[in-house]
Amino acid sequence: MKANQIIEELKSEIAGLGKKPALEHVGEVIRVGDGVAEIRGLAKAMYAELIAFETPKEDILGMALNLEEGSLKAIILGDAKDVAEGQSVKALGTILSIPVSEKMIGRVIDPLGNPKDGGPAIPKEGTKLYPLEKIAPGVITRKSVSTPLHTGWKAIDAMIPIGRGQRELLIGDRQTGKTTIAVDTIINQKKDTKHKTPFCIYVAIGQKESKVAHTVEKLRRAGAMEYTIVVSASASEAASLQFLAPYAGCAIGEYFMDQGQDALVVYDDLSKHAWAYREISLLLRRPPGREAYPGDIFYLHSRLLERSARRSDEYGGGSLTALPIIETQLNDVSAYIPTNVISITDGQIYLEPELFYQGIRPAVNVGLSVSRVGSSAQTKAMKKVAGTMRLDLAQFRELAAFAQFGSELDPATKKKIDRGRRLTELLKQNEEATVPFEEQVSVIYAAVNGFLDSIEVADVKAFETGLIRFLHERHEKIYAALRESGELSKETDSALKTAISDFATNYFNKKIKGES
Repeated sequence: MKANQIIEELKSEIAGLGKKPALEHVGEVIRVGDGVAEIRGLAKAMYAELIAFETPKEDILGMALNLEEGSLKAIILGDAKDVAEGQSVKALGTILSIPVSEKMIGRVIDPLGNPKDGGPAIPKEGTKLYPLEKIAPGVITRKSVSTPLHTGWKAIDAMIPIGRGQRELLIGDRQTGKTTIAVDTIINQKKDTKHKTPFCIYVAIGQKESKVAHTVEKLRRAGAMEYTIVVSASASEAASLQFLAPYAGCAIGEYFMDQGQDALVVYDDLSKHAWAYREISLLLRRPPGREAYPGDIFYLHSRLLERSARRSDEYGGGSLTALPIIETQLNDVSAYIPTNVISITDGQIYLEPELFYQGIRPAVNVGLSVSRVGSSAQTKAMKKVAGTMRLDLAQFRELAAFAQFGSELDPATKKKIDRGRRLTELLKQNEEATVPFEEQVSVIYAAVNGFLDSIEVADVKAFETGLIRFLHERHEKIYAALRESGELSKETDSALKTAISDFATNYFNKKIKGES
């Protein structure tokens, strides 16, 4: 080497003496099984810190959950078969995050952000890393819930309204229509022309892959995948991924909320989420409590659902609405997990099996269902026409029980029972048959103002269909006024009353009923 080259080499060596060598926090797997690994040597690891198992194929991620005196226990977020005793483990110094961007819209992903729909990889350009665990927005940054989130279900929008930023629980036994209500609510969002369509996230926890595929196909067929992201952790996947799935969905929703947008996230369902966490906790040797659930199971769901909020304008606006689903066993709403989630949420929609088997769909129990946000999340027109509807239905259910004994009924009682039967028939809806807000107002207006009282119960659905078609064809201005203002002004009220009366006397009895 020439002299000047030697001098340059020496200078570079001297310059590097002051730099500290790169240090890595490394440990060793001492025990592994059932998706849980015990690790020795990561003494400085933090709770919920991300770690990497250095397997022969590729690094597999894990998350530290039990910090013990001589070791720590971590859940494995991948194929646990590749993790073995003696392998090196590296602490990454970060908490688990998911890459989020608008390019995820229309895709099916796993809780780590990887595509599951067989499509191309999601582009990394423009993505942001959002932590799965995050502190909920503070009280000062929040705004009261006042903008409606129309579900398209007449029974819900009229009596148990949901607002943007609310947490409304869907609870009931299996096969009572909980998922149908949630998925059809996502589909209905594009029908609300007055309010901007929210971005929707559907989180499938512990479901069969075939059921998830059916749901995705239903959303795609309805055109709802244009604004929807599906996060799936199926029953065949590790309990650790099922545990993380709702937090991943919530992080995606927070991304849109931080952009000042509205987002809706459906957790289907949190019962299976609690089962997954119970499995993880027992494998981590945490002491079991009530029904073998760990002591922090309440905190598990509260720290998830508290992140739903409506932000005030000075803090960027935007909202995150949550529709958690809980499955009960034999109608037992007083069980551990149902009572936990009921106490966290802003109301619940209780679906009763007996009503479902009677053909009343959605099978909403009016007495046990409630929205703690109340009519502040309703449009003024719906509030005006449906104000007495809940009371009428509740009275009908009580009086109908007495009427079964076959005793003589006074005219007032008979009138309430007859109206209740017609209201019940009017509120029936089939799957994928959501009704826009303005059409709901018109048919409920007809019911509460006595236009259905003279019609046979069997003819109620024909009356509803005919009235909606009649108003679209001849009185579209009424629907336009309801859509634009959301209010039932004196002029609109008068015009609607005249139009319904005209239809009932001149068209339904003569034409529609005659044709059928």
